Amino acid sequence: MPMVQIKFASPALPSEGEEAIAGAAARLAQRWLSKDPLVTAVLVEHVDPSRWFCGGVSLRESGVSAFWLDIRITEGTNSKDEKAAFIAATFAAMADLLGPLHPESYVHVVEARADAYGYGGLTQERRYIAGRPAPSPQSNFSPG
Repeated sequence: MPMVQIKFASPALPSEGEEAIAGAAARLAQRWLSKDPLVTAVLVEHVDPSRWFCGGVSLRESGVSAFWLDIRITEGTNSKDEKAAFIAATFAAMADLLGPLHPESYVHVVEARADAYGYGGLTQERRYIAGRPAPSPQSNFSPG
């Protein structure tokens, strides 16, 4: 269900390439945010380091890598602590894959409302409702 977008720039393209970055993102979402990797989509884009600037200096000039990762999840499905752990683990994993990172590398957890987010033509709200048992017709009301 999550959609992950990663843009990265590195003076030397990692030998593992985009596939390793995509796999790491899916594993991080599973480990820290409990997201099912079977319904996690990842888009990875390499950017020429001469086109990525931090503090007015290109990454080619500075000799370090950088990344920007957005992950879209359903609002309210993860705690502040889980999101903080995901952000920290993602930064460390990207440093392992890309080498030294510019501190201006970003992880953004985007929480979308369940009625405004979905895949396969269904909102997450509709999936939630479909997975719930029907309400019981019994009442706990007792007159008088």
